[in-house]
Amino acid sequence: MNAIETKLKGCFILEPTVFEDERGYFFESYNEHKMEQILGYKPTFVQDNQSKSSFGVVRGLHMQSGEFSQAKLVRAIEGTVIDVAVDVRPDSPTFGQSVAVELSAENKRQLFIPRGFLHGFSVISDTATFFYKCDNGYNKASENGVTPLDESLAIDWGISVDQMILSEKDQEAQSFETFKLNF
Repeated sequence: MNAIETKLKGCFILEPTVFEDERGYFFESYNEHKMEQILGYKPTFVQDNQSKSSFGVVRGLHMQSGEFSQAKLVRAIEGTVIDVAVDVRPDSPTFGQSVAVELSAENKRQLFIPRGFLHGFSVISDTATFFYKCDNGYNKASENGVTPLDESLAIDWGISVDQMILSEKDQEAQSFETFKLNF
């Protein structure tokens, strides 16, 4: 597995070693020992989530705050997404900066997103099945988020705004400026 640290400390693109032959392919999608070597600590994932979405769907930017914050290991197991992580760790030198990574069934890349990040993705293929591991369970009371269309973040979701399909919750989400004031 090749681990590439992004410009956001602790946020890694993971590229698996894929073994292919006439039968198909095989790769390790998760190895606790290798993750511990990459991260310098052993993550304990307690929940797996999966969603399927059609072209134009944008989910995010979401996070859980406080004791219920979550690290995530994300990947597309069908289709292609643009996955986005925004650093909102208060003392981070990259606070407010983001990374966007194309994840697809074809490239088999994953993104490890540590605690203290907003997260979202857009679907740029006809459909996409998105899978992620979380190191903390879901807690509705600790939900937080920012509109994916926030101009100050200037995220390139890989699709035009008129093609985006957003949930009501994401359409009504707060601006990044308001988020910073209340965080």
